[in-house]
Amino acid sequence: MYLFGLQEFILNYTHSAERIGSKMQLTKHTDYAFRILIFLATLEKDKITTIRQLTESFDISKSHTMKIVNKLVHQNWVQATRGKNGGVKLGVTASAISLKEVVLLMEKTLEPVNCDAPLCALKTACQLKGILVQAQEHYLAHLGKYTIGDLVNNKTIDVIRLIS
Repeated sequence: MYLFGLQEFILNYTHSAERIGSKMQLTKHTDYAFRILIFLATLEKDKITTIRQLTESFDISKSHTMKIVNKLVHQNWVQATRGKNGGVKLGVTASAISLKEVVLLMEKTLEPVNCDAPLCALKTACQLKGILVQAQEHYLAHLGKYTIGDLVNNKTIDVIRLIS
């Protein structure tokens, strides 16, 4: 139910953005963090995977994967074990990880426009930034309704098993 709503929102947003000639796009780090979290959410209880498995499954560089996993570990969303038999797994349930929180953690800035560098002559009179901030708040509020757990279903599990 939630997943359909998210897909519908993204589809409508994409079609609206295409009409005006642009799309909102998250950074690759955020995209990869979602992929990694979804992968980990499909693992059976107490199973672990390796950085290598993640890099190969999604064709992500080892460096990117390690940086992202490290950030997720510091958030306590992922548990990492070093050593020969080490690996990574979720540190919390998938339903405890909000999509909004992933975006807030991974995106360096969520400022929709920078009116200061270079300084915009319209800054004191312009209403654009306020409108964009309000749209962003709605976007984040919508993401806040969903968790990584909402993104995992039998089809997701089947795809993860195929690529791993």
